[in-house]
Amino acid sequence: MNPLNNVRALDQSIWLDLLDREIMNSGKLQQLIDNDDLRGLTSNPSIFEKAISGSADYDEDIKKLSETETDNANIFFDLAIADIQRAADIFKPVFDKTNGLDGFVSLEVSPYLARDTDGTIQQARDLWERVDRKNVMIKIPGTKQGLIAIRECLREGININVTLLFGLPRYHEITEAFLGGLEDRLNEGNSIKGVASVASFFLSRIDVLVDPMLKEKGKDKLVGEVAIASAKKAYQMYLEMINSERFKKLEANGAQKQRVLWASTSSKDPSFSDVKYVENLIGKDTINTLPMETIDAFRDHGNASETLIKNIEHAENVMNELKNAAIDIDKITQTLEDEGIEKFDIAYEKLIKSINDQKQKEG
Repeated sequence: MNPLNNVRALDQSIWLDLLDREIMNSGKLQQLIDNDDLRGLTSNPSIFEKAISGSADYDEDIKKLSETETDNANIFFDLAIADIQRAADIFKPVFDKTNGLDGFVSLEVSPYLARDTDGTIQQARDLWERVDRKNVMIKIPGTKQGLIAIRECLREGININVTLLFGLPRYHEITEAFLGGLEDRLNEGNSIKGVASVASFFLSRIDVLVDPMLKEKGKDKLVGEVAIASAKKAYQMYLEMINSERFKKLEANGAQKQRVLWASTSSKDPSFSDVKYVENLIGKDTINTLPMETIDAFRDHGNASETLIKNIEHAENVMNELKNAAIDIDKITQTLEDEGIEKFDIAYEKLIKSINDQKQKEG
């Protein structure tokens, strides 16, 4: 057993933060499932932009789709849906083996809809119907406007991956949307069995933003500590939620837990270990979605032990010291949410442009 298998033995699922045709065509994705216990996969506009602009794998399809479709965004979603369906089929045996707890592939609504509740609901429905796979999750950003969309989509039985989640107050609102959506569905007489959801925390970017502030205030001992402390507090909130009477009632009717998923877990600071955000966040009923280089690094030299429930008091102290240093973490996480949406907007624009460039080239 390699360290990735050991993580799985501790009841954490590793998902891959990557999707392109090469990884499916080469058999590499299947190897990761077979050898490393890979349990799922996530995509986003940045990932698709790299896949489409970085290879010739999509050129022929773009040419073909352009004959009948003029809207570049529609061409993108046609390409994305085909890839997502194929990846979902590769993960279907994992989905079956785990009785629908793992084996998921995620597809995101357009980042342009991040603050458009009605538009998000409409596109989430459309993508869910078009992909037509039980082991797919539709990604909706955890913005204020996204909260209503998340609740409504869960009510309709759509699997939801809540993305771009940074702050603890927002996470509390997400758990409310999750519980409320399942309660709505149940109250209408519909089954809640098999309705799956995860809440995706973006972590390393918290440290990227906070660490320079800490250094400036002479709080060097807290550098690289805040994201992990925040994640540990989030996990405590998760445990409270799944042990609440409200969730127990839903669970008795077949509800799955809305697991927390750690995202943005590659180290951005070269002075940190390249497996820092993996080793420190291993815990039961959680997911860590990793880029390929972090998966390779952890397989090579990672240490798997249950760390998420350890040093909770230290995590509390870190967050308290942050407050004492007059660093407003809630303001910072809101900034990160805004920046995250902007970054995905830029990636989406580049993606649409690369499709357009390919059409012009063919023309």
